Amino acid sequence: MGCLLLEAAVLIAVACLFAVVSGMNDGGALLATGLKLPTVRPVTGILTLVVLVAVVPLATQQVAQTFVTRLATFSGPGAKTAMTIAVIAALVVVMTLSAQGRPTSLTLAIVGGLTGAGLGWGLPVSAGSVVLVLAFGLAAPLVGGLLGWWMIRLLLLITDSHGLPKWHWAGFMLQTVAYAANDGQKMLAVFMIALGFSGAPLGYTSLVALLFGLGAVYGLPRAGRTLSREIIASRPLHGVVAELASGTAVIACAALGMPVSMTQAIAGGLIGAGVAQGSGRVRWYAAVKIVIAWLLTLPASALVAGLAAYVVKGVAWS
Repeated sequence: MGCLLLEAAVLIAVACLFAVVSGMNDGGALLATGLKLPTVRPVTGILTLVVLVAVVPLATQQVAQTFVTRLATFSGPGAKTAMTIAVIAALVVVMTLSAQGRPTSLTLAIVGGLTGAGLGWGLPVSAGSVVLVLAFGLAAPLVGGLLGWWMIRLLLLITDSHGLPKWHWAGFMLQTVAYAANDGQKMLAVFMIALGFSGAPLGYTSLVALLFGLGAVYGLPRAGRTLSREIIASRPLHGVVAELASGTAVIACAALGMPVSMTQAIAGGLIGAGVAQGSGRVRWYAAVKIVIAWLLTLPASALVAGLAAYVVKGVAWS
């Protein structure tokens, strides 16, 4: 009994840390694209994010269930330890790449971590689901780019600088709802395993949202520099287009229960908007650096988690 309680307590602590890091990694990115417009102030944006991350899962938890059951089945002896290893591996890989100036996707990292830990621990892993999730993950920035290319042309036709703030609010709300229905549910999934609940009780979603908000406050400045300055010589219109494009792409994936990265979709939207007005606007060296980090993230997380799970199970559970 003591070991089981310790196993659960460690996973709960790791789940809390994961939610904070998600806020640092994702929350700032969600706000960064619109920082050049005063329509959505950072405080208002963060409060809106916190509320929607808490409320939207009450209506749908399809993506959280994909994390919990479709990739690998985290049930039975040692399942919480395997989940702990998966989350820690994801955090280690993301923080290592970020420290080297290669910001990446925490969603890709946790997908890799869950897959690797499941294989290393000997849990049932669905190869078909992993491949499907990976395919959607790779498609999200491409779809975001295509939508960004099309939407900037549309907005140039139908609005001007006076009408742009309204589109900014619409894009921000769409993007935030999409995040809460999709990417953000990776945090809820970890708490589902840690605390053993199903569905989305408001108390738990509120805890996740609060921790996420704390991380977003801390991570906003750095994420803002990465997305709104490094990838493209950004103008307010580019940010609004990226919000609309990424929100549309990610909410469509949420309807299918497929987890994808909002930060990837935002980057794709920014690049698509830049290319539509001349490829010289895009800082391709920064874009290539980020893409390389994306390609490294999932296999690196899977390898780290798989080896760690295999070793820990052999030592502690033999």
